[in-house]
Amino acid sequence: MRYVVFLILFFLFPTFASAQESLAQEISLPFLEKLVETAKVNYPRMKMYDSRIEMGNMGVKKAKLSYFDILSFSYLYSPNQTAATINPGLLQGYQFGFFINIGSIIQKPTVIKQARAEVKVTQLEKDEFELNLEADVKKRYFTYIQSVMLLRIKSDGLLDIESLLKETRYKFEKGEATLQNYNNALLAYSNQLQTKISTEAEVYIAKSNLEELLGQKLETIK
Repeated sequence: MRYVVFLILFFLFPTFASAQESLAQEISLPFLEKLVETAKVNYPRMKMYDSRIEMGNMGVKKAKLSYFDILSFSYLYSPNQTAATINPGLLQGYQFGFFINIGSIIQKPTVIKQARAEVKVTQLEKDEFELNLEADVKKRYFTYIQSVMLLRIKSDGLLDIESLLKETRYKFEKGEATLQNYNNALLAYSNQLQTKISTEAEVYIAKSNLEELLGQKLETIK
């Protein structure tokens, strides 16, 4: 029984020792800012918003230039002198005319205002998404760092359990440890190994989730 208690304490000791490590010590704020900026540049939806804003600005310019559409020009050429002789009131030669679309004059300011409002709405949507993207990058970065720290703790614990297993096996072969003690050491090692493998998978998953927002490998960002 004492041996089992000792085994449990020995198993937990690396966790207690490493627990004094702070997550804040592992976090690099300058590097985190680089990650946020990288995501803002690479994430497809950010590019989509930029394209929509550009299209909106083009729409505003087009609406301003369409002021010229309210004016129309026409001309009429009457070369037939005989018709003029029969009807003296009929003019000969070129006749020019300018027409102004009053309805377009009234509607044009509203059209321009609407185009500008659409650009503003798109910009606000982009700003909102940018804030959400920044929060997601930070959250996934913290999760990744947490997973890395846990993996380090589990790896150290596995080394300690492995040393204990070797010692127990040596004592068991010399008859200084019981079969139950040896089996307990094997079980502790097996459990710690499984925990390490699971934690290692969590590191890869957390890294992949972070890179999904970054649009490139984490190692390429310095």
